[in-house]
Amino acid sequence: MSISDAQALRYARHLNLSDVGPSGQEKLLKARVLVVGAGGLGSPVILYLAAAGVGTIGVVDDDEVDLSNLQRQVIHTTARVGTPKADSAKVAVGALNPDVNLRVHRERLKFDNIATLIADYDIVADGSDNFDTRFLVNDACFFARKTLVSAAVLRFDGQLSTYKPHAGGPCYRCVFGEAPPDDVWTCSQVGILGAVAGVMGTLQATEVLKEILVLGESMAGRLLIHDALSATSRLVKINRDPGCALCGDAPTIRDLSIHAASNGGVCSV
Repeated sequence: MSISDAQALRYARHLNLSDVGPSGQEKLLKARVLVVGAGGLGSPVILYLAAAGVGTIGVVDDDEVDLSNLQRQVIHTTARVGTPKADSAKVAVGALNPDVNLRVHRERLKFDNIATLIADYDIVADGSDNFDTRFLVNDACFFARKTLVSAAVLRFDGQLSTYKPHAGGPCYRCVFGEAPPDDVWTCSQVGILGAVAGVMGTLQATEVLKEILVLGESMAGRLLIHDALSATSRLVKINRDPGCALCGDAPTIRDLSIHAASNGGVCSV
């Protein structure tokens, strides 16, 4: 494909980057990214990927816009309260960049539909807010050999990493093992400073763009921990766990049926 005159103007600042240029912009226009959740993390991810010209963005979210979302979920508006979040995201992206095909997936993620959902995408960006969904997304990406860029936020803190076990790196389970016995620590219960979701979602979008463009150092094998109150971030090295139930030397998780008892969902931040 070639860059049109209108696209040359829209993406001029990308084209001026020697590490991106016309060939990099063409990669972005051809890329396909699935965003799990159109919430506090998904909002900046979707908006920045769309602004960058990522040609196909899928959004999976079965929730509706609520007034309490608008403190951090900046892709939505007061006028769209009550609208399905995925539809609201499509409206926002349509107004931002007509180059982008935003695909709406208004459904709950479950063990029997997630493989089909992610099959048509190159990279998955997870912005869910519960361990059940994060483990489901991680496991599905592992079996499909898809790169996963995952972020999480709570109160004043955030975490971010990229998982590429198909390239020898750790998976999400290598780092976090199993879900806590009482998974009650969610934003709806303990709160979140809205701008923190914006910071982490923007970093998440940056990592997705880096993976598409094959730029810089991947976050695979590293975990970024951000503390907004001290305005500090630190990187922690993470390794593949040989004892991991999914990607270890003697795995016990062979397929997604481990998630069959779960009701599924997205529950975006």
